[in-house]
Amino acid sequence: MDAKKKITAPLIYAVSIAAIGSLQFGYNTGVINAPEKIIQRFFNRTLSERSGEVVSSELLTSLWSLSVAIFSVGGMIGSFSVSLFVNRFGRRNSMLLVNILAFAGGTLMAFSKMAKAVEMLIIGRFIIGLFCGLCTGFVPMYISEVSPTSLRGAFGTLNQLGIVVGILVAQIFGLEGIMGTETLWPLLLGFTILPAILQCVALLFCPESPRFLLINKMEEEKAQAVLQKLRGMQDVSQDILEMKEESAKMSQEKKATVPELFRSPNYRQAIIIAIMLQLSQQLSGINAVFYYSTGIFERAGITQPVYATIGAGVVNTVFTVVSLFLVERAGRRTLHLVGLGGMAVCAVLMTVALALKDVVEWIRYISIVATFGFVALFEIGPGPIPWFIVAELFSQGPRPAAMAVAGCSNWTSNFLVGMLFPYAEKLCGSYVFLIFLVFLVIFFVFTFFKVPETKGRTFEDISRGFEGRAEASPTSPVEKNPMVELNSIQPDKEVA
Repeated sequence: MDAKKKITAPLIYAVSIAAIGSLQFGYNTGVINAPEKIIQRFFNRTLSERSGEVVSSELLTSLWSLSVAIFSVGGMIGSFSVSLFVNRFGRRNSMLLVNILAFAGGTLMAFSKMAKAVEMLIIGRFIIGLFCGLCTGFVPMYISEVSPTSLRGAFGTLNQLGIVVGILVAQIFGLEGIMGTETLWPLLLGFTILPAILQCVALLFCPESPRFLLINKMEEEKAQAVLQKLRGMQDVSQDILEMKEESAKMSQEKKATVPELFRSPNYRQAIIIAIMLQLSQQLSGINAVFYYSTGIFERAGITQPVYATIGAGVVNTVFTVVSLFLVERAGRRTLHLVGLGGMAVCAVLMTVALALKDVVEWIRYISIVATFGFVALFEIGPGPIPWFIVAELFSQGPRPAAMAVAGCSNWTSNFLVGMLFPYAEKLCGSYVFLIFLVFLVIFFVFTFFKVPETKGRTFEDISRGFEGRAEASPTSPVEKNPMVELNSIQPDKEVA
């Protein structure tokens, strides 16, 4: 096997343990849906006993909405705080440290019923949101920095695989036959403590990011030892040389703060691409499809639509694995375009099927196929790629700030979709997918013209492409076609 494509046990171990953070994000995203009615009854009972009055349906709805939305608010704050941790404590130690938040949030939620405190559940959701927001920055960054260039995309997809497996586990555990009951729902919410314990113990045996050790801490010997272990070979001179070049360049740059990402022409195009890719994930309509899926399956005559929704979760997981094997062959840009284009077609089919459901009997089956197709195509491109391509677009200096901005964009758009979708659905009915169709077309066009292919390129190659574009004179062909410079860089023969 080519040394550059060698997969070693320490490498698999490191990326798998890091991906527990992604699993936590997925689990805590999906866990609140199944016990919705049970938790609302808990709110009603607790507040009625406390006040001695009947609780209004408006207050219950508001408290429930707050319980769901506060998770995203915590995520926004957490994701924007990524750079505060990773530069001070390192990538691995940051993942270890923030598990304190998982313990605190999980404990509050698990004991909220016993304490008869609605506030504990809501505060617990906020703290878990903070934790998950930080994880969405830490995990892709760590995975991209420990992975060899030729396998960075495949391992980067493990981040999304962790998320979808977490959602699927939450859906299954939330079934009435498991933990979705009046008695066990606190355990369902508090279960997040167990993966946190597992990750804390396992991270002690994971190495720190070699890029952090060499570029940030100037500890070359430690970085070399970590690389030798991860790569399974003694000669890691090419990796060390690449990092030293990046370190020399970083020492000549101004410190990359968040405002600097937008001010500096070297970073501006890359950060706009990063934000647009994150928006393409959340504004694609995937959350709307999961919201609608139960209704679609009910109309198709499925008596237990919850199991069909779990089936969609399985499709989610399977096609994330498919993406894992395709991303280093087809490339990031190609898969993102295929995903967006295919989802646009499925959105049209779903709109037609929902509009004609009462007129044409057999068209309901088209809606099921389109739903599964939409989910599958999401996991081919817009699901996994935005998370790890952001880490690829930036060199070591600006990467933490860029991950913070990208993560915050993702969480903010997620929050806005969650808040505004019910109103859009009420206004547009079955035609709501036409809104997402417009977004999908916009993101497809943007990706086609602006997003570079990063497959097989070193971090230095990619960032140099953006700098070439920024430094080009107004009359140069590069300036006229901003992506010429970057897309013309060929992958190194040794790493392709």
